Amino acid sequence: MSKKWVYSFDELDQAASYCGGDWECVRGLLGGKGANLAEMTRIGLPVPPGFTVTTEACNAYLAAGMKFPEDMWEQELEALASIEKKTGKKFGDPANPLLLSCRSGAKFSMPGMMDTVLNIGLNEETVESMIQSTGDARFVFDSYRRLIQMFGSVVMGVPDEPFEEVITECRRSRGVKNDSELTADDWKVVGERFKDIFRRHNRIDFPTDPFEQLRLATEAVFKSWNGKRAVDYRNAAKIPHDLGTAVNIQTMVFGNMGDDSATGVAMTRNASTGEKKIEGDYLINAQGEDVVAGIRTTEPVEHMAETMPGPWSEFVEITQKLEKHYRNMQDVEFTVERGKLWMLQTRDGKRTAQAAVRIAVEMAEEGLISREEAVMRVTPEQVDFFLHPQFTSASKKVAKAEGRLLASGLNVSPGAAVGMVAFDADLAESWAKKEGKKVIMVRPETKPDDVHGMLAAEGILTSRGGRTSHAALVARQFGKPAVVGVTALDIDMNLRLMKVGEQVINEGDYVAIDGSTGEVFLGKLETMVPDISDPWLMRLLKWADSFRRLGVWANADYPDDAKRAREYGAGGIGLCRTEHMFFQPERLPLVQKMIMTNQPAERREALDALLPFQREDFVGLFRAMDGLPVIIRLIDPPLHEFLPSFESLMISLADNKIRLLNAKNLQEIDELLHKIEDDEHVLKRVEALHEANPMLGLRGVRLGIMMSDLTQMQVRAIFEAACQCVREGVDVHPEVMIPLTAHVNELKVQREALEAVAREVLEEHQASIDYKFGTMIEIPRAALTADEIAEHAEFFSFGTNDLTQTTYGISRDDAEKGFLIDYIQRGILPENPFEVIDEMGVGKLMGIGVDLGRKTRPDLEVGICGEHGGDPKSIAICHRLGLNYVSCSPFRVPIARLAAAQTALREHMNVDEDL
Repeated sequence: MSKKWVYSFDELDQAASYCGGDWECVRGLLGGKGANLAEMTRIGLPVPPGFTVTTEACNAYLAAGMKFPEDMWEQELEALASIEKKTGKKFGDPANPLLLSCRSGAKFSMPGMMDTVLNIGLNEETVESMIQSTGDARFVFDSYRRLIQMFGSVVMGVPDEPFEEVITECRRSRGVKNDSELTADDWKVVGERFKDIFRRHNRIDFPTDPFEQLRLATEAVFKSWNGKRAVDYRNAAKIPHDLGTAVNIQTMVFGNMGDDSATGVAMTRNASTGEKKIEGDYLINAQGEDVVAGIRTTEPVEHMAETMPGPWSEFVEITQKLEKHYRNMQDVEFTVERGKLWMLQTRDGKRTAQAAVRIAVEMAEEGLISREEAVMRVTPEQVDFFLHPQFTSASKKVAKAEGRLLASGLNVSPGAAVGMVAFDADLAESWAKKEGKKVIMVRPETKPDDVHGMLAAEGILTSRGGRTSHAALVARQFGKPAVVGVTALDIDMNLRLMKVGEQVINEGDYVAIDGSTGEVFLGKLETMVPDISDPWLMRLLKWADSFRRLGVWANADYPDDAKRAREYGAGGIGLCRTEHMFFQPERLPLVQKMIMTNQPAERREALDALLPFQREDFVGLFRAMDGLPVIIRLIDPPLHEFLPSFESLMISLADNKIRLLNAKNLQEIDELLHKIEDDEHVLKRVEALHEANPMLGLRGVRLGIMMSDLTQMQVRAIFEAACQCVREGVDVHPEVMIPLTAHVNELKVQREALEAVAREVLEEHQASIDYKFGTMIEIPRAALTADEIAEHAEFFSFGTNDLTQTTYGISRDDAEKGFLIDYIQRGILPENPFEVIDEMGVGKLMGIGVDLGRKTRPDLEVGICGEHGGDPKSIAICHRLGLNYVSCSPFRVPIARLAAAQTALREHMNVDEDL
């Protein structure tokens, strides 16, 4: 028995049986669109009869060098005969012709990325027959020209522009604005000219055999799986390349048969805000491509309540049924043919981050899904979008006062974006990737071929299109701010400029778009990071906190950072980098004085002057984190970082010596001599501090041992600040972290010296404070000897940036500028180990460190600080290793809270981490 390649929409049970009842397998076999069409058929919704050619057939076709697998075409013809029986029409029959659509449908939704052909089966004979049977020549000629255009573009590779130019010229000559105003004779002439274009481009006539049309259309959909736009989309969406696409062949229903016919696309909830309200676009007397391509200005779908109350009432009922059935917001396509509603597609709808959160929360509160499901449905990347910049109200006010508000359109994907205008996708990608420019891609309407430019751009702006247009769908999918349907924009692609009234904007000029309001501004606007106190996000994160085991702390060096971290839900400070405080203008001279002097008294004088600054820093942190732990890392970098570089000093010396030769008076000579003397003095110290590899030199605990008065000053500042805060009624929990320990004796010597200072301060203030001393694990030896180190440390914090550098034996800065990116592109390394923890190498060392450390000290507190602490994949590794917390940037805290909860839920549900 030959393999089954084709399933009718009413054969879902057979597909499920083949897949052993696994719905994900069914989606993989029939594609999302095919599976959903079959499911809608099963639950009794009005779906035009059809069948699906499987993704397995697509993969077999591609693997065989573009040849149909054995028996596939014969099965397709058998399924076609079944449609003929159900509809009472016959494919290719001049008297009673059956017309078909041919659409792609992969497992995962890829809006507009692959190909569609409508009205298959039309030719000269069936056109005449349909005119007689319908009495509507305009509808028939309109349908025929659509077939020629789509078949030419999709199947034979004819560019869209020549076809569109013919229609534009026809409208202009007839003095009309819309396609719907063109007559039957107009469309007949357009169709003949389309045949000429087809003939000139392909050097063959348009095929009139309906079966040849169907065969070639099926092949075109298979081939489109490997088209550039589809590959680019899959790369961006991280969709595997080996899934293949199904082909859905379906009976045509027509929305262009007059004023009692329509076509539309809608979401069961608002895709931008998440509001529980149907949102979408529709057109009377049109076909589906007119809506999604942005060729015609659409009407809001809710207007159907007035123009087509019967179909609208049925449509609302069906959308509610679909949402309850799939337990998710649905993106549906429909057609009304002479008052009869048909459902052509349903799928989980693309939505903005804000909408995703609100929909998940409200569906949980409505009882459609559980709170656990709500938490799992929102991605960490979507939470990140809440932290994306918005325009400041002041900058918008100024721009409007200056007359720089150009126009407004539909706010289809929120966020602020500023960039240089680029009128095509290739230029947008080139400017963004090769030249590092910020780009706004501007088009009359976007097409699937534009996706690479859309992904590279900061934002997207179109003069046509609606809320369900291609631009809107892709922008929402990838979190790009977008404003579409800005009808005031007059874009001239030949002159590479656009106009709004008399205002001309050339390619390369700056514009700013607000995807939240739909406003478009000339020039740049100032942005700000928004307040994330979105009520639905707060509710979702509160639920997430109840599911996660892993604590989420923050890296914060200043009180303002700490306040923000706490507002975002941080449970403590996991890393305060004290050296950052030294770079402030009033402190750097004191730090440099301490470094430059060889006199103990001068060094003590500089440290005494620094002490009040450090103390006040810590007071601010303790106040902000009242009741929560604060880990303060003692100075880590080598001392040369606080001095001018060798290169800058040499340039300054050379410059001053040249100026000395040309000095015009004694005062100028005296000033230059002093500058030269100062530079030479600093240069000698820089040379004395020079190390061949400073990141593995005198830094961290080594610097603390060799210059103990510096770290002792820091510890005194920490505990004096803690004592001051205790007197104010603040609940303080300082944890002192000694960095870069490699040998237990380093930690032992340094801790003894520093804890003596801590006790001295507490005794001076007659205070009792809960404190800890611990260390950073950044050297492989420290992880391998963690049992010894834990004897002198109450906590470990993995510094995974340095641990990765020392494990791999590479410098991050040098590697990322050089070979590392090439390694990743060539698959030598699966991921950048500085972005995601290398679980098989660095992760193993961390596991050894945790196990050995807790063998010595069972209550050992273990965390991670640095960039990895905010990466969802790395958070999952930390969860599996049994860490107590991760620490990350304040802006990553909400993301880490969600990621930690999702990891715990996956473990509870025994679900793969990639799902």
